[in-house]
Amino acid sequence: MQLRNEQRQHIHTLTRLAEDQMSGLDTYRDVIRRSWERCMGEYHLDPTRPRSVRVLTQQALKEHREPVDELLHVARAGVDQLFAQVAPLGYVLLLADQRGITVDFRGQRDQEADLRRAGLHLGLDWGERHAGTCAVGTCLHEARAITCHQNEHFDATHIDLTCTAAAITDPQGNVIAVLDISALRSPRASESQNFCLPMVSLYARMIEDAYFLHRYRDSLILRFDTTRAFVHLNGKGLIAIEEDGSIIAANGEGRGLIEAHLQRWPPWSVDLLPNANQLFDCEVSDLLSIPYSSEDQIRAFRVRASEAICFITVMEPRGPRAYQRPTPSTPTPVPALDRLASDDPAMHRLIKLARRLRNEMVNVLITGETGTGKEVLARALHDSGSRAEGPFVAVNCAAIPESLIESELFGYLPGAFTGGRSKGMRGLIQQADGGTLFLDEIGDMPLTLQTRLLRVLAESEVMPLGAEKAVRVDIRVITATHRDMHELIAHGQFREDLYYRLNGAQLRLPALRERADKHFIIRSIYGSLVAERQCDVRLRADAMSALLAYAWPGNIRQLKNALRFALATTEGEEITVHDLPEECRGRVASTPQVIESPPQSDVCESGQALHTLLQETGWNISDVARRLGVSRPTVYRRMRRHALVSPNRRSIDEMTDMEESDKYHLDPRSKA
Repeated sequence: MQLRNEQRQHIHTLTRLAEDQMSGLDTYRDVIRRSWERCMGEYHLDPTRPRSVRVLTQQALKEHREPVDELLHVARAGVDQLFAQVAPLGYVLLLADQRGITVDFRGQRDQEADLRRAGLHLGLDWGERHAGTCAVGTCLHEARAITCHQNEHFDATHIDLTCTAAAITDPQGNVIAVLDISALRSPRASESQNFCLPMVSLYARMIEDAYFLHRYRDSLILRFDTTRAFVHLNGKGLIAIEEDGSIIAANGEGRGLIEAHLQRWPPWSVDLLPNANQLFDCEVSDLLSIPYSSEDQIRAFRVRASEAICFITVMEPRGPRAYQRPTPSTPTPVPALDRLASDDPAMHRLIKLARRLRNEMVNVLITGETGTGKEVLARALHDSGSRAEGPFVAVNCAAIPESLIESELFGYLPGAFTGGRSKGMRGLIQQADGGTLFLDEIGDMPLTLQTRLLRVLAESEVMPLGAEKAVRVDIRVITATHRDMHELIAHGQFREDLYYRLNGAQLRLPALRERADKHFIIRSIYGSLVAERQCDVRLRADAMSALLAYAWPGNIRQLKNALRFALATTEGEEITVHDLPEECRGRVASTPQVIESPPQSDVCESGQALHTLLQETGWNISDVARRLGVSRPTVYRRMRRHALVSPNRRSIDEMTDMEESDKYHLDPRSKA
């Protein structure tokens, strides 16, 4: 064989490396270095004796094709699509079996002679043991996608080629084939092939998933993705299950989910796969009912191993063993509760529990961050239950002055104290008779009143101020707080016996940033505000994107205020990202403000300096904002970061609420 200078130089390099016990290999990529070591150390390939291509007989090729005939049939569409994209760039396509024999091929007819000489054709052996380092053979050995560019090949006769290959695995994770694109000529720089690896890997996964769907067409298949929009079209994860939820097989993404589960709960073994409902935080019935209970046949569930949200759809059996499962009975609609959420796993569990509690005389404690909609949930519980015709009386324990809260709650008789109404007053507890009493921010109730409230709950009667005889009351009590009740109890700020009276059942509202149905919430609130204003203003996509990306420390209340602000200030017929409050815009914020005194702006970053400026201005946030050349929300945000609390306020949360109320002309006691 007549060798060119480049080939002789390549042989010389490999020979020197071999004589120097491979010490020079550290200049090459790890995957190439390992392959060259195998070629000379394990396969005993001689770099000075290039090997001619190895072509199988027609009979031998037939024997290699028969075991993968089903895969070839399924892969045909993907192979044709990939070749159509790379052929204009001078590439051919190979599909090799698990031994490296090309069992399918696409190439240009006018290059057939050159392709055959190079080994790029049907029925040729690209196994690493024979051909040395190459994309197909090394991909098979390493079980990973790889580009082998020009002189990274071991055999000198292949150094003009550039090849990229990705493995195709069966549903059990075993490599059954390799997809490869190769070119006879290419630029010298390896960077010219950067596009090949992701493209070949993508089509290998598509073929792999098509093969999975074909193999398990008679089974139920869960298809999942982290993005709702892609689930039906191209969901990354596939898991075949039985009717009882036991897992039969999974694709690569599904196997990754299973492995994460097994690592977190080691008692499970690979031989004993978890049930589908152990992977996701749900019951098997929740998964099987997706096609009937969800309008778009998709539901969100939380992954137990990672706490991430996955969107799942169920693909019904399509083969001869397909069956018609009876449509499961759907729960009776409860609009007041159902409208609170769309597709968030935590909210699904909460609403399911709330359905069971709505007609029970069980006191409910609602917990969650400020602004998550605790009063909205309390009212929905009331409106959906047997007490819906009775009154719903809401009391904010943190908003009523301590000197008045006793008379407000328990009422008083005429002349009970100086300054009271001449006819006395029925307290809020009495006003809730026959209905629901909602005590918001219960953690802020004074200790002296906690004792009296405990008596009301224990004896179902209230003693107005100045009265000698108690009045019977029939109330259901729902309470809410954003505070850590156990911490309050530990510090003697809340009675433990009252806590357990109030906490007959606990409902925890997730923060807005944790919810998978943010799009639904934004649309619902925006729709109600538009209807309230009787206007026809569209929410543009860029604004929606910014709203979805924002963390919402103030939760739903802050979201509602932001949308109300945008509607109030927009001058067009649509809300754009620039109509949103500055803090919600993210990196697409409007033009930076010009600050006349640059050094002073650094005050926002220094807690001590900011505190000094706040004291100088008498804690006037507007004055501080003007001096710094920033918005008032920015000042509040820096105050929160440095835990700076106005002496006139109880907490930063209260300051933020008052700031937002003033900004949007709202009653500070109003709830989202």
